[in-house]
Amino acid sequence: MPKKLTAPEVRKKLVRLDGWTIKDGKLFKEVVLPDFARAFGLMSSIAVVAEGMGHHPEWYNVYNKVRFWLTTHDVGGISGKDIILAKKINDLLG
Repeated sequence: MPKKLTAPEVRKKLVRLDGWTIKDGKLFKEVVLPDFARAFGLMSSIAVVAEGMGHHPEWYNVYNKVRFWLTTHDVGGISGKDIILAKKINDLLG
């Protein structure tokens, strides 16, 4: 079972997560891609990674824009699983 990170722990890890912020107590990032197909392709790639981790993002998509909110519901906040998934999303973004 993952453990909830403290606010100082999250802030320390956040500096290494390009483009991620805290919004409503969750890790948050918005990306804009060239078109819908690429946005959907990114989401499909992330879905495979997330399923393998057993950790699934909250996300929103309209046309070429994707918004992510990461939190670990089992611990009621941000955990190491969210940090790892955020890094993997950044890796997929290149």
